Amino acid sequence: MDKALYVAMTGARASLQAQGTLSHNLANTDTPGFKEALANTEAFPIKGAGYASRVDALHVDAGFNRRQGAQHVTGNALDLSLDAGNWLAVQAPTGGGEAYTRGASLSITPNGQLVTAGGHPVLDENGAPIAVPPHQAMDIGNDGTISIIPQGEGPQTMAVIGRLRVVAAEDARLERGLDGLMRNTDPQQPFVQAQGKSLDSGQLEGSNVDAAGALVQMIQLQRQYEMQVKVIKHGDENARSANSLLRLGS
Repeated sequence: MDKALYVAMTGARASLQAQGTLSHNLANTDTPGFKEALANTEAFPIKGAGYASRVDALHVDAGFNRRQGAQHVTGNALDLSLDAGNWLAVQAPTGGGEAYTRGASLSITPNGQLVTAGGHPVLDENGAPIAVPPHQAMDIGNDGTISIIPQGEGPQTMAVIGRLRVVAAEDARLERGLDGLMRNTDPQQPFVQAQGKSLDSGQLEGSNVDAAGALVQMIQLQRQYEMQVKVIKHGDENARSANSLLRLGS
């Protein structure tokens, strides 16, 4: 009987963790470039001394949904929509390494640094943070080149000041960190710069979370949790009844 209690308990725990993943997805339905987090459950035999009679219902991170989100035209030159398979390189908040995002709603800080909506510095093709000089017009080309007309100058003075580091990354080699940014699972093999057209300016990729589908999954997980709690309750009642019979027999 305790085996049923153990499986039901671990199953209830996994259901709660999956609900947490769905809640995170729902909270990011309006986040540009957000990729839906996936959750799964697998059987995990508990090993140790004695007979291996316990199996844990283990919640596992199944990665993220690769599907592209809907495109939204904004007309803002600093809003970028990356082509399929491409990711924008930014400076990681911890360690100063390289991280990746598809949420390319950019802005310029008062000191001229190009950053994402989350405040992460955007990197150039050489891996250095991009600083934009004072300007009166700015354009980002489809290949990631950044051009400006310096402040007080005419159109004929337009100059290229750098190029965004946009990498072509295999989804299987990307892993989401706790900060929401993607990391290369094999840093010894860095991603290469995307060649040719890699993005569109003036539009944003929306989140790929299906809000209605996530709500349905949330209801299903809640029902699963309730069923698992009932199994725990009935298992406990059966154990109490068995103990009562044993006491009567003695």
